[in-house]
Amino acid sequence: MAVKLSVNVNKIATLRNARGGNTPNVVQVAIDCERFGADGITVHPRPDERHITRQDVMDLAKVVTTEFNIEGYPDERYMQLVFDLKPTQATLVPDPPGVLTSNAGWDTKKHLDELKDLVSTFKTAGIRSAIFVDTDLQNIEYAAKSGVDRIELYTGPFADNYATDPQKAIADYVKAATLANELGLEINAGHDLSLENLRFFQEKIPGLMEVSIGHALISDALYFGLENTIQMYLRLLK
Repeated sequence: MAVKLSVNVNKIATLRNARGGNTPNVVQVAIDCERFGADGITVHPRPDERHITRQDVMDLAKVVTTEFNIEGYPDERYMQLVFDLKPTQATLVPDPPGVLTSNAGWDTKKHLDELKDLVSTFKTAGIRSAIFVDTDLQNIEYAAKSGVDRIELYTGPFADNYATDPQKAIADYVKAATLANELGLEINAGHDLSLENLRFFQEKIPGLMEVSIGHALISDALYFGLENTIQMYLRLLK
């Protein structure tokens, strides 16, 4: 079964917000991504709304027909949005409010009780849950103890080191994925995956279910066009 591609549309909102108005139209781009073959749409609304806004998320929830994934730090604002809209998946990230981008996973041992409560609440609401983690095996073990459905592997370090030594770059991810499989966790991945490194990553990671890609995909679309770019990424995942 092919790994699913969820397109993160945050960068579309960043471009729109730089000028004001509604060009490019985030909702229309999401509809087009699905029409061009994407398996899902991801958003990460932040408190300062510097890209995706609360209104964007509500508007997208009305039209997304594939899987809708809302990422975020589980503050009151995020939790209310998730429970109001009931997306396919809620992905928990440990970002403080002012961080530029998600660049670290949860310390799942330290936050186990909090994560268990959150996951339980999501399950009651029928929402699939995922926890953003690095490749530290202890963090994966404690993620499993939380009862979460999936982990999302933070792939920034892999992308940073891929060009110089692909085998070394992937080694810890293979170990992490193997343990996750043993513990019954499904696996997502995201952050700086690209046309250059995606095929190698997905071929090496056992049990990979979904990748969430935004920055690289939207950047590639400037050169190749959105439809063609999505098809290029999908071909790498088959």
